[in-house]
Amino acid sequence: MQALGQTTQARGREELWVCHLGVVEYREALALQQRIRAARQQALIPDVLLCLEHPPVYTRGRRTGAGELPMGEDWYRRQGIDVLDCDRGGKVTYHGPGQLVGYPIVRVEDVVAYVRTLERALIAALAQEGIAARARAEEGPAFTGVWVEDRKIASIGVHVNRGVTTHGFAVNVCNDLQPFQWIVPCGLEGVRMTSLIAESGGGPERMRCFRKRTAFQVAEALGRRQRLVGRARLEAACVSPRHVSAASAAERERPASALAASAR
Repeated sequence: MQALGQTTQARGREELWVCHLGVVEYREALALQQRIRAARQQALIPDVLLCLEHPPVYTRGRRTGAGELPMGEDWYRRQGIDVLDCDRGGKVTYHGPGQLVGYPIVRVEDVVAYVRTLERALIAALAQEGIAARARAEEGPAFTGVWVEDRKIASIGVHVNRGVTTHGFAVNVCNDLQPFQWIVPCGLEGVRMTSLIAESGGGPERMRCFRKRTAFQVAEALGRRQRLVGRARLEAACVSPRHVSAASAAERERPASALAASAR
């Protein structure tokens, strides 16, 4: 009876559309986020979580300092790593194959509380992999993210416009950690980065299971019921009111928050 009750409760929650995209170039992913955000602001779609990986790229958030790419952009590009600016909070970080990137495009009212929610979700997903991770919020904004002891395993950087988020989190699963050593990751001098396989072994096969666990935990932390959707359906829903759920249709009557903020 308890299981039945839990199922009924889940059905009563609003949906989180989860879309697994594979490897997507950073600019393409950013443009996709912006289209989805516009649709979410119009209540054409429910909340969305994009799960993907990026080709090698350093991204600079709005608080990036001059010395965080000490080798110079041309040097990094000769190593096959692009360098791009973006509008998320935080400082410079690295994305590459084998790193799980999650972009929740969701309505929020409290940005700091939302970031703490993402941290809890990632900690829960890592716990299912046998990794004891923690947040370090009490040490200040520079320590936003998820840590294994003093090693950073996940970064978080978000942007909020008219009450809807873009950007999100990046968890090191089976990616090469060397590119982090060529920068000042997240503006923290001397920070040690780690990954799921560095902490608990295995290889690229760990990504598939961890990606599913992370999507589930993010949905749970946000109080949503996850629903898997393909990219074609998601893109169609962004321009067609036929795909609007009853909950989203009702939400259209609610004014969007004027919130415009970023956090890391």
